[in-house]
Amino acid sequence: MKDAEELILRSRRVVTPEGERPAAVAVSGGVISAVRPYEAPDPAGARVVDLGDDVLLPGLVDTHVHINDPGRTEWEGFATATAAAAAGGITTLVDMPLNSVPPTTTIAHLTVKRDTARGRVHTDVGFWGGAVPGNVKDLQPLHDAGVFGFKCFLLHSGVDEFPQLDPAELEEALTELTRFDALLIVHAEDPGLIDGAPRRGGPHYADFLASRPRAAEDTAVAGLIALAKRLGARVHVLHLSSSGALPLIAAAKREGVRVTVETCPHFLTLTAEEVPDGATEFKCCPPIREAANQDALWRALADGTIDCVVSDHSPSTVDLKRKDTGDFAAAWGGISSLQLGLPAVWTEARRRGHTVADVARWMSAGPARLAGLTAKGAIAAGYDADFAVLAPEETFTVDPGRLHHRNPITAYAGRTLHGVVRGTWLRGERIADHGAVTGEPVGRLIERPADGS
Repeated sequence: MKDAEELILRSRRVVTPEGERPAAVAVSGGVISAVRPYEAPDPAGARVVDLGDDVLLPGLVDTHVHINDPGRTEWEGFATATAAAAAGGITTLVDMPLNSVPPTTTIAHLTVKRDTARGRVHTDVGFWGGAVPGNVKDLQPLHDAGVFGFKCFLLHSGVDEFPQLDPAELEEALTELTRFDALLIVHAEDPGLIDGAPRRGGPHYADFLASRPRAAEDTAVAGLIALAKRLGARVHVLHLSSSGALPLIAAAKREGVRVTVETCPHFLTLTAEEVPDGATEFKCCPPIREAANQDALWRALADGTIDCVVSDHSPSTVDLKRKDTGDFAAAWGGISSLQLGLPAVWTEARRRGHTVADVARWMSAGPARLAGLTAKGAIAAGYDADFAVLAPEETFTVDPGRLHHRNPITAYAGRTLHGVVRGTWLRGERIADHGAVTGEPVGRLIERPADGS
């Protein structure tokens, strides 16, 4: 790109890997060419965007999104999901292999998924593969085709076309993945403890919470760590909600076990004590737990035990949330939050004394590192020019009807949040402006970097 076409984004608050500082970020050919002093003269003919006191963050990376397309497009779809992501400051997401039909468990199914997404995505989109009974032979071909790793369940996934792995199948799959050093990402709840927990239908959140005890997570995580240690495998614990597993994870990391862990905005911002009876929009699995448990998750974020924060955006049609009966047992489990994750986390982070740089580390750099995306997750020379612009002290009240999600239901409805996303840029091109998605979809379908694991 010629100097005359160069883009300069200037802000008094730019979040770089070294911390927040005034800077002028130069973009050329969709890539950050330099991070210059704030007062640096602009190149002749450069297009300059002055952001004032708004914070320039690296574009968020969300590695846990259920798009459900094709097959359950009425739940969500590539166009709506990526529009919501763009409006929320997310520039890259990785789609989960289930809730679409077919699931991403073979090369043929991956081809269907990519063909469905092509030309319809506002953000960059990659794909996880699935590890299910009987598809061990498909794992390396999927890996070679560029999936970022493989998801499995240890108990029923909620959809019959994506079965769980039993202990022998888990070991078989992980042994195979270790052969080419691929990552296994795991929904870790122990099926025996879930089956033995009290089960009562109805509108009382306390009854639902009792049906998904913390011990089920803790036991499953302990078993996964032991297996990873024995095999020398790479494993990642999805959507951790139980603080009881944190000492196990911290100890495993100290011992050199290759384990990482994520948590989600709803576990960091919502508490069991505040969930009204019948409010099934709050149902997810594992569940939103008590305030004291939440405090421990925040401490683990601060000390690095938890590696990243991602949405686990798991939408459905409104009828599947069973708002007519308020029956938690019958309702679909999943929180719709793709557009709201950044302000939700920032609202609670600022209250607890954390900085926007902390949030960028948890929601951009951390997920990028998990997925091996070496050109994403930082404002530094050589990285993709992906940005989110945040007005951190402005507030808004969540109106589900104004979200880009296909279905207007979310646990954040009516909440006042800090942090208005003013704009989102993908490779130097503005893709969202004050909540409105701009232009035609310009996102790309991305693959695991060839030199990544």
